[in-house]
Amino acid sequence: MKATVRVLLFGLLVAILSACGSPSEPGELEGNSIAVDGGSYMDVTPDDLQTMLAAKDFIFINVHIPFEGNIPGTDLSIPFDQMAGNLELLPQDKDAKIVLYCRSDRMSRIAAETLIEAGYSNVWNLDGGFNAWKDAGLPFEENK
Repeated sequence: MKATVRVLLFGLLVAILSACGSPSEPGELEGNSIAVDGGSYMDVTPDDLQTMLAAKDFIFINVHIPFEGNIPGTDLSIPFDQMAGNLELLPQDKDAKIVLYCRSDRMSRIAAETLIEAGYSNVWNLDGGFNAWKDAGLPFEENK
């Protein structure tokens, strides 16, 4: 009888641990980790960003220059090449989630690297930028 109980408990433990570690749970985003000097940032797809915006828990920054418009929900516009000089606009908590975007993602990748070098550890980038966002049929506020 004791052996049967142990087997059942072991099976239950395996099931619980497997469920806790599952990256495919609803609401979790895996992203694509991009390694850079000093750490890494995560690329996110337009669909995943749309999901993230529905339960927004991050600061959302447009780094494109010249300014061409915003994805709804944008908090700040900081030119990618001025990110290091504007860190006071960002959360003091270096673990705070920050999501960046530009037109194609070239400038936002540079800004992401700048933030990683400055010690930020929860940086995300919109893969393909707002061009990919618009191509997915998602709303964009054009510069007027």
